Amino acid sequence: MEGLTASHKRMDEGCVSAVVHAAAVAYGFVFLHPFEDGNGRIHRFLIHNILARRGFTPKGIMFPVSASMLNNLSDYNASLEAFSRPLMALVEYSLDEEGRMTVQNDTARWYSYVDMTFEAEALFRFIEQTINAELAEELKFLANYDKTKRAIQEIVDMPDRQIDLFIRFCLQNNSRLSAQKRISRFASLSEDEISRMEQAIQSAYGSNTPNDV
Repeated sequence: MEGLTASHKRMDEGCVSAVVHAAAVAYGFVFLHPFEDGNGRIHRFLIHNILARRGFTPKGIMFPVSASMLNNLSDYNASLEAFSRPLMALVEYSLDEEGRMTVQNDTARWYSYVDMTFEAEALFRFIEQTINAELAEELKFLANYDKTKRAIQEIVDMPDRQIDLFIRFCLQNNSRLSAQKRISRFASLSEDEISRMEQAIQSAYGSNTPNDV
């Protein structure tokens, strides 16, 4: 971990590509696997964090690289296994009854100078997917959301928070409000109002739940 931190500082102060920097540090972290839980989430956070701090992504923009990684799970797993699969053939280990691993040989040297070419190339592809697909879908979703919200405001006078809640509940239930939510959250609305509000959502999103929700 000290070596990973030192390499991060050198890249942060140098002129290494921000994407290569993010790949080396984030994948390096998850390969070291320092914690019992949460390593994958921190690994993906590091990608976002380094791309932002290096100015690769515009300020104020949430660049959903992790969404591209999780939406292309086979490619993401391949980027992880490119290091871990060959390594496991070199590690001598045993598992106890509870599945805890004990490594019996010295493995430190295999973590010192890892070839991150495959991981960097994979991250470039995830970023390309983010730009070409994820961001486009997010912008489309937001445009439809604004359109739907304006349509609902013409049907009934409700606080923005309640409208947001209505839209979210519907998108979680194939563009319809469940009977339980009608009673517990929107009992003051008439059947006609709910029906027209659902139609506004369906005209924007159809009857399928968007991936973002």
